[in-house]
Amino acid sequence: MPAAPLAPGKSALRRRLLLLTAAGAALTGGRSFAQALASPPQPGGDFPNKPIRLVVTFPPGGSADAVMRLLVPRLNDKLGQPVVIDNKPGAGGNVGLSLVAKAPADGYTLGLGAAGALTANVSLYAQMPFDPVKDFKPVGMVAATPFVIVGHPSIAARTQRELIALAKASPGTLSIGHGGNGTAMHLSAALFAQMADVKLVEVPYRGSGPAALDAIAGQIPLALVDLPASLQQIRAGKLVAFAVTSAQRVPMLPEVPTVTEAGLAGYDSTGWFGVVAPTGTPAPVVARLNAEIDAALGDEQIKASIRNLGAEPAPTSPAAFEAYIQSETKKWAKVIQTARIRLD
Repeated sequence: MPAAPLAPGKSALRRRLLLLTAAGAALTGGRSFAQALASPPQPGGDFPNKPIRLVVTFPPGGSADAVMRLLVPRLNDKLGQPVVIDNKPGAGGNVGLSLVAKAPADGYTLGLGAAGALTANVSLYAQMPFDPVKDFKPVGMVAATPFVIVGHPSIAARTQRELIALAKASPGTLSIGHGGNGTAMHLSAALFAQMADVKLVEVPYRGSGPAALDAIAGQIPLALVDLPASLQQIRAGKLVAFAVTSAQRVPMLPEVPTVTEAGLAGYDSTGWFGVVAPTGTPAPVVARLNAEIDAALGDEQIKASIRNLGAEPAPTSPAAFEAYIQSETKKWAKVIQTARIRLD
């Protein structure tokens, strides 16, 4: 549902994606990206000449929906045609993306999918309505959101090392809330438990907000939630922040270490979302869409607005996004198998 590490200036995810561009190039067999994806007949130079439907796999008002609505006016202006958002949430993103997979590959139906639907669901569900690798052509990542591990002030720990020691002293007694089964927060909590070698009782909620509220109220000792649900409460001292899940610290909480800095080297998990098109969408169309999305994400006012929502703009090339999706799919498959998580 699925996205980067934040820091002043360049993010760790950005650097990782740049490195993955080489892997994306390898996928084309040494040919140029446009050559590898060319599929006759190519569209004329008039794309787009009608409205573009953007299927957003989140409900209205969520952070991903809000980010895309920040981009739409700029895209409308630069593309010369309206981009119409069509919210189709459900089944961790499967409902909306299944519509995109079945749409004509002409660039006029796009999907905004998250890490879950594009990388994890294939391991979470026995049956999928689409193949996330074969049925989509990645256009580009849009934004990423780090998470933060928080606790009620009454918990007998103030650092991640103390938290892990507490969990090891009483296996299976500490509970941790997250934003719902199969979400990036759920998988991030599972990855944390695996890397820390601790047994936590996972408590799924219908979103990050309710999990944070129960942690504030002391109904659960721990929660792994997003920044919009927790930032003000952390600053007010109503929640203890142990670590952020991104590879680098976040500007909004510069004093909070990353999970890696706090002792679990190599931990890196964020929520993210990006645009995909049906497989077979001509390369010039994908390139045009990617260029306009990246340009919008580079606008200083738009970037500031996205960061105010607790996300970080993450423009990428189609090849880098494709390689990143493939690497994340392998990563989460291992975590899901180890944790024995199934959503059927």
